[in-house]
Amino acid sequence: MIFYGLMAALTIALGCLVSNKEEENEIDLWKRNRMITRRQGINFLSLLSVFTVLFLPAALRLEVGNDYESYVDTIHEIYVGGYVVTEPLFNWVVKFLCECSGGENYLLVFAFFSFVTLWIFLKVMYEQTEEFPLTFYLFMTLGIYFRTYNTMRYYFVLAMAMFSLRYILRKEYGKFLLLIIFSAFFHKSVLVVIPLYFLALLPWKKWFVGLIILGSAAVFIFQDLFLKLALILYPSYQNTVFLQTESGLGENILTILRCVAVLVFCLLFYREGVKEERENLFYFKLNLLALCLYVCASFLPLVGRIGYYLITPQIFLIPRLLGKIKEEKKKKVWLILILLAGAVYFLLFLRSAHEPGVRVLPYKSWLFYEKEFLNAETIF
Repeated sequence: MIFYGLMAALTIALGCLVSNKEEENEIDLWKRNRMITRRQGINFLSLLSVFTVLFLPAALRLEVGNDYESYVDTIHEIYVGGYVVTEPLFNWVVKFLCECSGGENYLLVFAFFSFVTLWIFLKVMYEQTEEFPLTFYLFMTLGIYFRTYNTMRYYFVLAMAMFSLRYILRKEYGKFLLLIIFSAFFHKSVLVVIPLYFLALLPWKKWFVGLIILGSAAVFIFQDLFLKLALILYPSYQNTVFLQTESGLGENILTILRCVAVLVFCLLFYREGVKEERENLFYFKLNLLALCLYVCASFLPLVGRIGYYLITPQIFLIPRLLGKIKEEKKKKVWLILILLAGAVYFLLFLRSAHEPGVRVLPYKSWLFYEKEFLNAETIF
């Protein structure tokens, strides 16, 4: 826990050195002389430092993550040509990495997906947010980075979904669809963003909001029916431990409170920061959909597989909305509140980080184990 806290503190401090708002004179200087400006140099070094600090623990981890061992088994089956339920592009990448390294190198696979996932997230935050330091602060304190230690396929496609937001907001729907379909060959759950993100783009009238609320209530009332439908769409959960695990509002209370807090923040500044801001309105609708999902569909197995596509854009919404507050004093007060809320959320996350659904604690690295334990002949 102390290790993760120090990692978060160090990378947040480094992230504060990054500014993705270039001064006009710096841009003109670069265009005239084709040279790297001082700001670009600081940004590059800071981002490289952040990436290094976050990548190394992810790449060097051993048995960290709720499905680490199941992925070790999956990688073995892919390598020997056995039966797996994972998607074809993931299987091809695993096979390629193992062939290139000359053996069943699951450590290389974990490191590769950690590298790509983290790189995409940092690229998205740098290019798609107006305030990188605050966005990165939320990325760390909301536990998004540490959750990437779980389900490598899912968090890779989550990063891809966040990257795809630029295309749907620019109305480049072809690029958006192609990127999502490509991502689905790594984890098919990403396909749910197609209807959900397009739904958030629609103009919502009062009757439409009422329809969404009624639909959510129907899901909550007819839970058995919708559970059967969910298993038809996602049959791999049939007869698994996920259906035997108790789930409900209590399991997702922290996420629900998080969505409520964002909703209240948006409503307080709705007229000046949401109503006429197309991107903010889009993120606001995603948050509403997430709230309905977590309140009314918490009985579904691993509801977070859908929910994270909806709540992760909060890291873009909160800084953008904060920037729309005109009164400097009020803006500073809200910034302090956001920072405190993030810190509290992070502490609560760390308290649960050892539980079966997360299991990113205790942290272990294969550097401190004997090669015989790691089956050195096949790994190295």
